[in-house]
Amino acid sequence: MFARHLVQLFERDFKEFAQEDFLIKGISVDSREVRPNYCFFAISGSRADGHDYIEEAVSRGARVIILQKGHPAAVNSAKRFQNKAIFIAVDEPRMFLAKVAAEFFDNPAEKLKIVGVTGTNGKTTVSFLVKNLFKSIGQEAGLIGTIYYKVAGHTLPAKNTTPDTIKINCLLSQMVEHDIKYAVMEVSSHALDQDRIAGIKFNTVIFTNLTPEHLDYHKNMGDYFSSKAKLFTNLNPDQFAVINVDDEYGVRLKKLTKGKIVDFGIVNKKAKVWAEDIKFGLDRTSFVAEMPAGKMKFTTRLVGKYNIYNILACICVGVIHGMELSTIGACVENMDPVPGRLERIQCGQAFEVFVDYAHTGDALQNVLSTLRQLHPRKIITVFGCGGERDRTKRPVMGKIASRFSDFLILTNDNPRGEDEVKIIEDIKKGFGPDFKNYDVVYAREQAIRDALEIAKEGDFVLIAGKGHETYQIFKDKTIDSDDREIARKILSG
Repeated sequence: MFARHLVQLFERDFKEFAQEDFLIKGISVDSREVRPNYCFFAISGSRADGHDYIEEAVSRGARVIILQKGHPAAVNSAKRFQNKAIFIAVDEPRMFLAKVAAEFFDNPAEKLKIVGVTGTNGKTTVSFLVKNLFKSIGQEAGLIGTIYYKVAGHTLPAKNTTPDTIKINCLLSQMVEHDIKYAVMEVSSHALDQDRIAGIKFNTVIFTNLTPEHLDYHKNMGDYFSSKAKLFTNLNPDQFAVINVDDEYGVRLKKLTKGKIVDFGIVNKKAKVWAEDIKFGLDRTSFVAEMPAGKMKFTTRLVGKYNIYNILACICVGVIHGMELSTIGACVENMDPVPGRLERIQCGQAFEVFVDYAHTGDALQNVLSTLRQLHPRKIITVFGCGGERDRTKRPVMGKIASRFSDFLILTNDNPRGEDEVKIIEDIKKGFGPDFKNYDVVYAREQAIRDALEIAKEGDFVLIAGKGHETYQIFKDKTIDSDDREIARKILSG
C-alpha cells in the first residue's frame, strides 16, 4: 500500500506545511472513498462539484483538502474546518492532482512504454491488437480501456474508458510492480479535456478517426477535435504519432504534432502503411499491406473495412518497434474478435446473429455496410440510444439504420432518467417518410426475442448499441442485461 509524507508531496509547492509532516495514506477525488489521513481533491466536474463534498471528506478523516482558488468553498470550508484539515487552494486543481498522483505512486509512467489510442471508433479493437502484438514478442502489456483494466492476468471492471488520474497512476504502478514494460491505454476526449492524463508521457499515440459523438459534452466538432488533438500537440520529437490519414481530422493532426509521424490509410497511397487487394468474408478478411519494409498479405478473423484500419494502426506500432513482418502477421491472424465488437453468436441457428457496441452513426453505418457486403437475405437490426446523452445522434442513427436494414426493432439502451418514448421518437425523426419496416419494443430482451423469432435462413440479425456491456440503466435502478447471453438463451431454448 502506498503512503507518502506530506513533505514528499507538497514541500516543493507549499513549504509552509513542511513542519506539519505526517503520512498521507491515500488520495481521492471521491469523498466516499476518503479514509483517515487522506488527501481529498475537490474537483469541479460536469455533473458534480467536489467542493460540495468537503464536509463529508473531512468527517471521514481527510487531513488535506485541495480546492480551486477563488471558489467560495476555499474560504468558507477553511474557516469551518481549519482545526481538522489543511486547506490548499490552487489555480489548476486537475493539473495539481496529476502531479500529486504521479508522485504518490512513485511516477510509474516514467518506467513504462505507453501506447495511447484515441478516436471516436476503433479504440478498443486497436488496444487489444496492440496488447496482443507485444505479447507475440514475449512482452506482457497492461491494458486500460473500455471493456476492462488488465494487469498481469488480473482483470478489473472498467467504470470509465479512461479512469481518473489517481486510478491511472495506481494501475500503472501495479504494472511496474509486476515488471511489465508496456501499457496500452484508450484515451477518451473526456479524459483529455479533464486533464486526466496530464504528466503521462506516451511512447506512441494513435488516432483512429473522428465522427460526431459526445456532443452533449463538447460544444461542437471543433471542440471535440481540440480535445482529441491534445494527445498529439503535446508530443516531443522522440515520441511517435500513428495517424489515419484517410480521415480529414487525421490530416489536420499531422500539421499539429511534433512527434514522429507514421501514417496509414486505404485511400491515401502516400501513407507509410496502406492496404490494397481487400477481400471480405464472414469468417475471414484478407488484404495486402504496403509497408516501408515491404509488402505482405494479412489474413484476419476480424470482419469489415473498418477493422482493416484498426489492423493498419497495429501494423504501424509493429513497424515503430522494429518487429518482423511475420510476427505482426501471425498476431493479426491469431487475434480473436474483441468482446462485443461484431461478436458472432452461434447456437446452430440457420441465420447469423451479431452483437456490436455501435452506438454512433458512423459506427452503426460501418457495421451495417459490412454486413450488407456479405450478401444476407435480410438484415434485422435491434438498437436504441442512450438517455441523458447526445440527442443529436439519434435521428442520424435512425436514418442510417433505416437505410441499411430491412427491418428495425427500436428498443431501450440505457434510458437512464429520460422518457423512453421521447428517445424512440427522436430516433424515428431520421426515418424517411415512406419507411414503415419497424417495430417498437421497449423491453430490450423482448425486442431481441422478436428479432430472433422473425429471422429466417440466410438473414442477419444485428443487436447494436451495448456490445460487451452487462447492464441496463434506468432512472431508479440498474439491472443485469447482456445482449450476448440473452441471444444465446433464446437461441438455445
